[in-house]
Formats: sequence, structure tokens, C-alpha cells
Amino acid sequence: MENATWRLIISSNPHHGAVNMAIDEAILFAVGKRTAPPTLRLYSWKTPCLSLGFAQSTSDVDLNKLSELNWELVRRPTGGKAILHCDELTYAVIAPIDEPRVQGSVLSSYLRLSQGLLRALSIMGALAHSQESYGESGNAKTKGPVCFEVPSNYEITIDGKKIIGSAQARRDGGVLQHGTLPLFGDLTRITKVLKFDTPANQTGASQRLLEHATTLETALGTIIPWEQACQAFTEGFSNALGLYFLEEELSPQEVALADELFHSKYNHENWTFCK
Repeated sequence: MENATWRLIISSNPHHGAVNMAIDEAILFAVGKRTAPPTLRLYSWKTPCLSLGFAQSTSDVDLNKLSELNWELVRRPTGGKAILHCDELTYAVIAPIDEPRVQGSVLSSYLRLSQGLLRALSIMGALAHSQESYGESGNAKTKGPVCFEVPSNYEITIDGKKIIGSAQARRDGGVLQHGTLPLFGDLTRITKVLKFDTPANQTGASQRLLEHATTLETALGTIIPWEQACQAFTEGFSNALGLYFLEEELSPQEVALADELFHSKYNHENWTFCK
């Protein structure tokens, strides 16, 4: 791949979940229409937010407990299972579908982008791997509602435990891949707001999470500040994928579209509860 210049957006102010999803889709639309450059966006979440994969049923969610804890709920435009966004760095890669780094199948593009993620983790001192686990079929079949308990093909792991969960959507001429790196905190908190048939099943899900996933703090024995993780992601994607970044803001058109998507889609129950 030839070197390329991309836009870098660092959303240093945390946003509500519906705002974050609206911004990602607004960028996807603009990039697909070639009115905005390929973009790496790095962001965080204002309030703990449970995000569901596009096709995941809200019947997985304990809405009463979610309300009791004052946590948010949002549905992603990408697939996969539930994620509790808290104490993390979230990244979004948005590029035209013919950009060499995202060209081809979902798996082939994911493998290319994984090189940036692996380099970022290495910069932070974490020895991570991306390895085939389940052959050409991709994700292993599971009924679990939690993303980080779901083993997937070529997942990024540290000491055999998942450290970054990612998902992809393709539409309007563009590719969106976003994912999350838990910096610290209790991964099992997510089970508090999901439905299980019995307390034993909830306990089992918590145990599987701790067996199959980890945080960067657990892996390194120290907390990496969000700003430092942002710098590592920027350097990692730049070094591994031959990218030069220009730090910019959203265009006025993207801001307007994100506001429209927030009100008409991501903050609307017709979207959140559509499954």
C-alpha cells in the first residue's frame, strides 16, 4: 500500500452513546460520498452505556436494572453482541470502500486494520496477538449476549484473552469499523444489566468474561491514561498502515447530519427497540 493522508478526529470531550453513534454514521456517509477524507476517530463515553449489535434483541437487556443504575442504552449500526462502554478508548476507522486498507472482504480488511491495533498495543507495552481461532467460518456459535465473551476469528488477545472487540458496517460507499479497548475497570459489570434465566447463568457469564477477556490495566499492571492511549493509537495506525494524520474537526455538514441522526435514529426508541 502507498502512504496516504487521513483525517484524525480526537473527541476529547466524552459524548452520550447516541451522539457517538450518530457521529460515526455521519462520518461514514460523508466519507462514502467523498465529501470527507478517510478518518480515524478516537473517543470516549460520557455515561456508562450499553450498546447492542445491530441485530441483537433488546430482550437481552434488563431495562429496569439499566434505569436503576442510570446507564444508557444505544443500538450500534454494526453487528455483534452487547458491550458496556465505560473506562475505555473507542476507535472508529471510516474509509471509502475502495481504500486499499479496507478493500476486499470484511475479514481481509479487519486483518489489515488489526496491524494498527497491534502496533498501538505494542507502543503501550502490551504484547498482543491476532490469531485464527475458528477457521473460515469466523465467529464461533454462541448464545451469550456479551461481546467480550464471544470468541471470534483473528481476535486480538493478550495471554489468550480478548483485549479489543471490533465490528464493521458497509453502506453508502463506505466502510465503518469501530471497536473498544477497555483501559481498566470490572468487565463483569455488564452482566448486571443483561437478562439471565437464573443467577447461576449470570455468574457463569461473569466467569466466562474473566476467562476470555481482559483490560489493559490487568495486562500491564498499570493504568494507561486515555490521552496516552490516543497517542499510541495514532502512532500505531500511522506506523503500521503507512498513514499521515491531519488532526481536524467534523465539517459543518457532518455536524448537521449527526444532529439529525441523533434525534431521528439513535436517540429514538424506534431504532433502539427495533429488534
